[in-house]
Amino acid sequence: MYYHDYLQLDKILNAQDPESFKEGREPAHDEMLFIIVHQAYELWFKQVLYELEFVMNVFKKTNIDDNSEDLNLVRHRLNRVIKINELLNHQVDLVDTMTPLDFLEFRNLLIPASGFQSVQFRQVEATLGLDMQKRFAKDYYKRTNEGGFLPTDFDKINEIEKQESLLHLINNWLERMPFFELDFWKNYQIHFPLTEHLHPFWSDYRTIYKTGLTEREASKINDFDLIFFNNQGSFTEEQAAAMRPVISAKALKAGLFIMLYRDFPVFQTSYQILDALVEIDHQMATWRHKHLVMVRRMIGMRMGTGNTSGGGYLEGALSKHYVFKDIAGLSTFLIERKKLPKLPQDLIRKLSYN
Repeated sequence: MYYHDYLQLDKILNAQDPESFKEGREPAHDEMLFIIVHQAYELWFKQVLYELEFVMNVFKKTNIDDNSEDLNLVRHRLNRVIKINELLNHQVDLVDTMTPLDFLEFRNLLIPASGFQSVQFRQVEATLGLDMQKRFAKDYYKRTNEGGFLPTDFDKINEIEKQESLLHLINNWLERMPFFELDFWKNYQIHFPLTEHLHPFWSDYRTIYKTGLTEREASKINDFDLIFFNNQGSFTEEQAAAMRPVISAKALKAGLFIMLYRDFPVFQTSYQILDALVEIDHQMATWRHKHLVMVRRMIGMRMGTGNTSGGGYLEGALSKHYVFKDIAGLSTFLIERKKLPKLPQDLIRKLSYN
């Protein structure tokens, strides 16, 4: 085995063919950088999809043992995705070494090609769980006209979006958490009057959360009831629809319970997985923000090469394209550690390693 052959460097190092270098044109020095950076993006997108495929296969299992190597490896793979996203964010700094005038030397030669047409990036978004209906300018996104996708790529993205997403699998995983079964709570000491139809733990927790809200935050208890118990209360249908999370109330209660009692050994890995998903969202939002700032610096308010609105499209995507916002939003409903209800011994034994 020889290094050059193993890495197939003949293919990689000869895969740069700048448009401005072609006969009859004046070479633009920075086009080489532009191509290499974007090729590197696509290679890293491939690695991200490879890591996510492993994660998806674990969560597709009928039974997931929290004490097996599976969840530990999921945590490891997701942390690798985070590190790759950090690297991709730094690559924007490389593009920023190119001035607007440097870019103008070859920009018009790219029309109508655009990063908008990256099939792998769309696949990453869809695999994570970005719903087509939740996208900014969704009608604009699905197109095969100039600046849009080739019909074959368009069909490929449609197929990807029909498949089960990581967000959906995480929802199913959280819903299977067994720790609210009443057998574990037979000896639980209720601290406050029991709210009708609520599990004894959640009855106590709701009261503790409500009494801990400041006067200006008092209305948050209505959000709590809607999100965790599907209780619409005084919200209108339109308000409730806008606030209702993608993840189910049952799954969100499990997620909040994991966050609250993450010091128990059995919850350590699960908590870190949830935290990693939120961090992936944050890293992708950081990338979108850096991309937006870079585009405004490079082309101001001009149209994108792919016939997009340029900065306007990126700004809209930045604000709307969060996948795991329901998990991130659980922090809204935390209480002080010292006020946490004491769990019954039957459940503590279940949550501890013996």
